[in-house]
Amino acid sequence: MRALEDALVAYAGCAVVITHDRWFLDRVATHVLAFEGESVVHWFEGNFSDYEAERRRRLGAAADQPHRIRYKPLVRGR
Repeated sequence: MRALEDALVAYAGCAVVITHDRWFLDRVATHVLAFEGESVVHWFEGNFSDYEAERRRRLGAAADQPHRIRYKPLVRGR
């Protein structure tokens, strides 16, 4: 895992990283593209901890409450 972290930190290009390991994200992420709430995409420059702090500041108490996503109903074409 450490070798992967070091390689990503040294990599000059762009990489999409999907993980549940928050410490790993803090170490390698420089930007976060988050899909929030009702399919809202939020771009943040910084690591995951900074994003979480900004999200809590933006959303207040609602930030830590789970929400059910409401999808638009599918309609068959005519």
